[in-house]
Amino acid sequence: MRIAFFGTKPYDQQSFDKANEKYGFDIKYYKGHLNMNSVPLTAGAHAACIFVNDTADREVIDALVANGVKLLVLRMAGFNNVDLRACEGRLKVVRVPAYSPYAVAEHAVALMLSLNRKIHRAYWRTRDGNFSLHGLMGFDMYGKTAGIIGTGKIARILIHILRGFGMHVVAYDLYPDAEFAREEGIEYVPLDELYRRSDIISLHVPLTEGTRYMIDRHSIAKMKDGVMIVNTGRGQLIHTNDLIEGLKEKKVGAAGLDVYEEEGDYFYEDKSDKIIDDDVLARLLSFNNVIVTSHQGFFTGEALANIAETSLQNVQDFIDGKPLVNEVKCPQNC
Repeated sequence: MRIAFFGTKPYDQQSFDKANEKYGFDIKYYKGHLNMNSVPLTAGAHAACIFVNDTADREVIDALVANGVKLLVLRMAGFNNVDLRACEGRLKVVRVPAYSPYAVAEHAVALMLSLNRKIHRAYWRTRDGNFSLHGLMGFDMYGKTAGIIGTGKIARILIHILRGFGMHVVAYDLYPDAEFAREEGIEYVPLDELYRRSDIISLHVPLTEGTRYMIDRHSIAKMKDGVMIVNTGRGQLIHTNDLIEGLKEKKVGAAGLDVYEEEGDYFYEDKSDKIIDDDVLARLLSFNNVIVTSHQGFFTGEALANIAETSLQNVQDFIDGKPLVNEVKCPQNC
């Protein structure tokens, strides 16, 4: 089994090489992203392994199939960059549904704490010899209300952590889990009520047509003045220009973003010697009450090991003709 592996970073190769000691696949690593320019590299490969910034639209899928690729291996949970309709009946698609929900939940908490207590600002001040407390005041998270949108694995771990802080938690989900709510002492509420009541809002839903830009000027207008918004899900859950307006008007008090809707040209790359020509991203980075991290919520040693192991087991199951427990199929309305 030959696998063409795109968007390779040193940590990817290290973790996959270690996991591959058990499988013995022929993995060809490529630094570039999968797109129409690089798809010829899949000639002779049986599978292609991709990540969030790779392109798997219809044109690319057609080329993969023409090159003999039978399996598209997503080393991630999301699949919004894949044209599932183009894959249907031609190319199997598998993913890693959960690599470390603890990693992402803990990163969301890190963003909340850093924004609240201004850790990022204090770090730079003290390095410059400035030990003033002016402008660094935060608030007790104890007794405040967190609004959690989506209550999947990551969100449930986050909720447990926040309840440990003594926070009240309200949640929204298309499929509320009454038993979980009783166990954790939380309340499922309509989305508008969550916006109205929450001091901190954290997003944990997949990107679909129904969730795209769910945080926009209309939803922000319904929120508390000074609300903190945290997004460790997908960038296009938030309409960035509307968020910037909310920050300018001080309706939004802080934002912690591990994702960005146009992150493909920047995230995971070193751009420190270049000018950021994305005016929207540059504007976000100019706010001292915004923290942007480079889609690193998943980035722990445990998560990388789980990603590699699950990805390669998906390949082995395909070879063995076993049921693909992590297969992604085109829904009826896709």
